[in-house]
Amino acid sequence: MRDIPFFRSHITEREHELVNECLDKNAIHMVVDLENKIKEYFGVKHALTTNNGTAAKHLALCAMDLKRGDKIICSVNTFPSVAQVIRHFDAEPIFVDINEDDFNINPVELKKVLKEQNHKKLKAAFITHVGGQSADMDAIYEIAKEFDIKIIDDASRAMGATYDGKLIGTLDSYMSCFQINPQIQNAIASTGIILTNDDEMAKRAKLVRSHAIVTDSFDKDGNLGYVYDVVDIGQKYDLNSLCAAFSIAQFEKLEMFINRRKEIAAIYDEELKDCPHVTTPVIKRDHIYTQYIVKIDKNRDGFARELRDRGVNIGLHYIPLHLLSYYKSKYNLRVNDFPAALKVYQQVLSLPIYAALSNDEVKYICDTIKAVAKTRV
Repeated sequence: MRDIPFFRSHITEREHELVNECLDKNAIHMVVDLENKIKEYFGVKHALTTNNGTAAKHLALCAMDLKRGDKIICSVNTFPSVAQVIRHFDAEPIFVDINEDDFNINPVELKKVLKEQNHKKLKAAFITHVGGQSADMDAIYEIAKEFDIKIIDDASRAMGATYDGKLIGTLDSYMSCFQINPQIQNAIASTGIILTNDDEMAKRAKLVRSHAIVTDSFDKDGNLGYVYDVVDIGQKYDLNSLCAAFSIAQFEKLEMFINRRKEIAAIYDEELKDCPHVTTPVIKRDHIYTQYIVKIDKNRDGFARELRDRGVNIGLHYIPLHLLSYYKSKYNLRVNDFPAALKVYQQVLSLPIYAALSNDEVKYICDTIKAVAKTRV
């Protein structure tokens, strides 16, 4: 029996070359090299790396100087890190329901929530782009302008994704948060990224990223560079050279990764189009398939167990935040408060999709899904 992981990094000699260079030559320039490559790719003024994707989101809110009691809107269908970074400020996440077809935040529900929550404590909205397919950004930007709120992209699963042919991270968002690998499971090394064209936000994020320490070779009083000061409450989110070296090699493969995932998605689409009880993804906009999310119309959990028993490891994107114990208890949320997200949650499964996946493995996955589907009556 096969054992196909949900994610496996695609590693070539390039990763070995850069990591060895980092070890052999103490190549501390790797972080700057990575940030420069990212800036060039996106054509933005500022690209700040962090040690993981969650750190990027938290640092973005630090740069905004979020306060206790402030409110940030986010989709109820996202990874817990989004709401968690908000709560670390003792600020409040305001959840919004989703579209049933593409699993992204529903602009109609977003506008409804903004009308209900429209006051000075409302600072921004985190917009999650699910699975590599962007949210409806024209509608979202129009709503954000009407209610005068900032948009922050949660593009953890959208590195290289586009909207109307333009890269997420180059649109009209205040900041955009990414991570190099689209999955955190078995990622080998992690890197988070903040993109922004706002000079002040970039300056503050860079300061806070490393303990808010300031120093110069010589300061205004003639003190040497080992004399430093701390001017704010800082974090320790700066990226190390080893992770930067690995991430450079991975980032250089971005277009190849995207093309390979599209190839795999095309195989899934064709092989599973007539498979009973399985619905393949709905494509509404540009899609780079960082996740391939299907719907199972009968006993999703039983279906998942059988796939795992046959060596196909799958994921669940996502368990709605209002069903998680902390948020359910903290905000007295009911199971039916977000009906679209609840309905989607009861059906979705994410299939393996990554560049290191061979065609033979893809065929095994498809054959296994069809075999399991035949057992559903």
